[in-house]
Amino acid sequence: MKKQVAEGFGVEGLRWIMGKNGQIWNDLQNGVGLLLWMMPDGPITMSKSERMVDLKPNHVAKMQDKQNERDHRELRIDKVGVRGLRFPIQIRDKAHVLQNTVATIGMYVDLPKEFKGTHMSRFIEVLNAHGNVVHVENITEILHAMQKKLHADTAHLEMEFPFFLTKKAPVSGMEGLMDYTARFDATASGKEIDFVLTVMAAVTTLCPCSKAISQYSAHNQRGTVTVKIRSKQAIWIEDLIALVESCASSELYSLLKRQDEKAVTERAYENPVFVEDLVRNVALKLNAHQDVTWYKVEAENYESIHNHNAYACIEKG
Repeated sequence: MKKQVAEGFGVEGLRWIMGKNGQIWNDLQNGVGLLLWMMPDGPITMSKSERMVDLKPNHVAKMQDKQNERDHRELRIDKVGVRGLRFPIQIRDKAHVLQNTVATIGMYVDLPKEFKGTHMSRFIEVLNAHGNVVHVENITEILHAMQKKLHADTAHLEMEFPFFLTKKAPVSGMEGLMDYTARFDATASGKEIDFVLTVMAAVTTLCPCSKAISQYSAHNQRGTVTVKIRSKQAIWIEDLIALVESCASSELYSLLKRQDEKAVTERAYENPVFVEDLVRNVALKLNAHQDVTWYKVEAENYESIHNHNAYACIEKG
């Protein structure tokens, strides 16, 4: 009997049965009451499809945009956005060959004091608008697109990525890939663009003091030189790497045979440098470069006979 009643009435039957009690029907429509009505012989229920069709809301509530709400703290934010986004990019090397690599990207804009938040999804939309691979030549275009889409006065874009060079061993001539770290920091303020190129290169340094006092050899170690520059004209990443490596005791290689290893260690022994020498050598060459308008040089040696590192820095411009 309960099953027959449930199957026989449906929604229209419920309307008719409860016509004398409009409040019950209204409660059911508005979700206040249970989706069943107790009859003397048991409950009459509505099917799922009937509930979906007949009891759906008459309108959909408008979604709030919290970011556009006014913020009453009256504090401007200099940079807000996304960081740590990995994305494929293409960069043209000095041989005019496109090198494919993956960058870790940060994208930021300024936020006026009256707004509560920025629209984070729009940063990704701007990046995706340039396809599945970002070309470094489009950096200026990306910055202006960020300004427009996020209604910002300033936009910032940072890209850090591995950069590879094929290097020949000094004696055998055998080739191997060497990896370096490069970084672009670009800012658009209105229509003005500021661009900083950073290169991080690993080198070998041999201690002059150790060589002077030791009868047999001298301690040496790897170090990292970080060079940041602003320039009037574009400077190739490869040229900046070569400048750094020429200032160290020796450059590094990924592949060395025995005759190469002998040549590298002897060259380092003949060219000892402190960390202070290293930054000064790089700075002198940057001073002589007609296109460099500002630089910061940092060197850090991972000391082989100490449990600490040696560090030096020069900034000019």
